Amino acid sequence: MGDPGITPLSPSHIVVRNDAVEQLFLVVVAIDFGTTSSGYAYSFTKEPECIHVMRRWEGGDPGVSNQKTPTTILLTPERKFHSFGYAARDFYHDLDPTESKHWLYFEKFKMKLHTTGNLTMETDLTAANGKKVKALEIFAYALQFFKEQALKELSDQGGSDFENTEVRWVITVPAIWKQPAKQFMRQAAYKAGMASPENPEQLIIALEPEAASIYCRKLRLHQMIDLSSRAPVNGYSPSDTIGTGFTQAKEHVRRNRQSRTFLVENVIGEIWSELEEGDRYIVVDSGGGTVDMTVHQIRLPEGHLKELYKATGGPYGSLGVDYEFEKLLCKIFGEDFIEQFKIKRPAAWVDLMIAFESRKRAAAPDRTNPLNITLPFSFIDYYKKFRGHSVEHALRKSNVDFVKWSSQGMLRMSPDAMNALFKPTIDQIIQHLSDVFDKPEVTSVKFLFLVGGFAESPLLQQAVQSAFGSRCRVIIPQDVGLTILKGAVLFGLDPAVIKVRRSPLTYGVGVLNRFVEGKHPPEKLLIKDGTRWCTDVFDKFISADQSVALGETVTRSYTPAKPSQLVIVINIYSSEQDNVSFITESGVKKCGTLRLDLTGTDASVPNRREIKTLMQFGDTEIKAMAIDVATSKSVKVGIDFLNY
Repeated sequence: MGDPGITPLSPSHIVVRNDAVEQLFLVVVAIDFGTTSSGYAYSFTKEPECIHVMRRWEGGDPGVSNQKTPTTILLTPERKFHSFGYAARDFYHDLDPTESKHWLYFEKFKMKLHTTGNLTMETDLTAANGKKVKALEIFAYALQFFKEQALKELSDQGGSDFENTEVRWVITVPAIWKQPAKQFMRQAAYKAGMASPENPEQLIIALEPEAASIYCRKLRLHQMIDLSSRAPVNGYSPSDTIGTGFTQAKEHVRRNRQSRTFLVENVIGEIWSELEEGDRYIVVDSGGGTVDMTVHQIRLPEGHLKELYKATGGPYGSLGVDYEFEKLLCKIFGEDFIEQFKIKRPAAWVDLMIAFESRKRAAAPDRTNPLNITLPFSFIDYYKKFRGHSVEHALRKSNVDFVKWSSQGMLRMSPDAMNALFKPTIDQIIQHLSDVFDKPEVTSVKFLFLVGGFAESPLLQQAVQSAFGSRCRVIIPQDVGLTILKGAVLFGLDPAVIKVRRSPLTYGVGVLNRFVEGKHPPEKLLIKDGTRWCTDVFDKFISADQSVALGETVTRSYTPAKPSQLVIVINIYSSEQDNVSFITESGVKKCGTLRLDLTGTDASVPNRREIKTLMQFGDTEIKAMAIDVATSKSVKVGIDFLNY
């Protein structure tokens, strides 16, 4: 055993020490970095009741409200940042095809962080032209773009240059993301210069459903649509509510759009005042890429939130609908053609998806008239070259009877055909929600808040209402696509509002224990200087799904296995499993190392030296520390999921 082992002295105990130093920031800027669209909002700490949503963006799309901008990014052929959002899309679109194949265009790239099993700092993203770029660079470019936009807007408003040091940044991520993806986002933000490892408090990584939850608490009745109310909401009868309630609500919002400033009254909203101590509600955050669900419970008097059931969900965002549309096109025109078309005419493909997007938003349960999707000229043209016959011929031959060709050069889809594209995704959401509702922690939920961009879809609203309306009240905030953004700003103004989370992983350290015959497996036996040790023992600090208060510290004491050791190495491990006995079990990953140098200490050190190890659970960061009690020497490390 050359390795400098340790053995436990004491059982772990939890100390709640919140020694967070409050830094003073002039403004909080939150960035909702979405799969399909992104945006930012901010609030000055002096007037926290005003939340300002970013300036209008240049170049919106028909049928799509543009408080947010598409999450698209364009790099020059030399791999330098060129543009983001509508600007990137339109510029890319206007390039000559011979030129555009050298430019690197990325869209919907956030999903890569969710789907990559072994994410590292080296993970690549693939551009529309098939070239690869480091994901970290793309994310850093995107965040840097938002940083510069926000600072510029703040400087223009204040008439003087705004410094980055005066801003507290909040970036939202899905709650179901694994730890490496959350850490990746923080690393990208450091690279973008928003904060630094020396000053990590300047950046908060907020979980999307938590942010939504914080905002929903402030809702007044006129700011939401209650799908389950039998009484008229704002004077509409329930049968109109789903369709017209939304249009009238939207009109109301549109009139106030110009101001872009939302007043958040510093009160608890009416819905909220109906909730009592211990009441439970579920937040379903349905976005472009993922849907995640969090169950919260109220803790009075301050109305702090406690997470009851760890966040769950999956890749059931509205992208699933786009994917079904793509499958439909493959069925009609052939997969070989669609693949080729995407590579050879990437800009036209983007165009086609934009046309689909606006029709997708027009889908509704009671719609009777067909939806028309314009096919770009180059689609029609390229198809004729590729196959030697017309698009019209393909539609006639394809026996997909609910999609017709209209003489104006459009695909005409029946409402049933459109609804069929939504079905697989909506079914998955409903199925997943049913599973969550069956969990014992989720009995007697009072409200279901449906938030996120996909929550704007009347098809999803109706499905959720008909499946769960009898069990709880289904509430949709107005301007639902901005809910998370506004909640994230509120979170940045008062990060203490979320008090208790569930630990997503089990954490522990590798130790040596005295070998016990019959209890320990013989292959773990190690005899050192006449002492029989059991190696590779996983000594648990905290289990998966255990409640952890933010800022809570768990402490354990160890002693060197060999009194003469001059260096101690403590390895920290994590696992998704609850009961882990050995660090060699499958699924156990190393995520940190503490090296403590014991040299240079005088001989008066007691022979059973005590090494205290602490783990502090923060927002998405976990910090570990080891202290040699005799000399009070210490080392610190942040838990790292990307570099081990």
